[in-house]
Amino acid sequence: MRSYFRSLDSPVGRLVLVSGDTHLKSLSFCDDQVEESENPPEILQNTVIQLYEYFAGTRFYFDLELDPDGTGFQKSVWQLLMQVPYGTTKSYRDIAVQTGSDLNTRAVGTANGRNPIPIIVPCHRIIGSDGKLAGYSGGLDRKKWLLLHEARYTKNDLLFHNFSHLSSL
Repeated sequence: MRSYFRSLDSPVGRLVLVSGDTHLKSLSFCDDQVEESENPPEILQNTVIQLYEYFAGTRFYFDLELDPDGTGFQKSVWQLLMQVPYGTTKSYRDIAVQTGSDLNTRAVGTANGRNPIPIIVPCHRIIGSDGKLAGYSGGLDRKKWLLLHEARYTKNDLLFHNFSHLSSL
């Protein structure tokens, strides 16, 4: 399968997108320039548009064909992440319970950390059971920024209050 690359600058830094012909494979945070593919497929163009809309506060969910690489368990966790609404959070334990056992909390954390499509598969919405920010592949400053961004557009004062005191990007 051929891979296509596209990058875009965003409020949380440069994002690099990778797709096949029809499905998005990954989104990563990258400071380096990436050689972009000529004639990128429609999935990359749609992803860029939807990300710009998300950052503008006019898109609250993504409608994209995704094909992340991962184990069966990881993919099941990522599906659960997709069900966490914009502007809200759940704990790692909440997601573990949805997988069938609260004993899966550590495995959920690992799957969350290996999510190859952050922002779109909203792993930033998963926090510690104590309500604190925990782990994010893009760094806690980005996680905080994304949560505050969503809180602003949903008028979620509780979410905004919980994280606005932390250091910012």
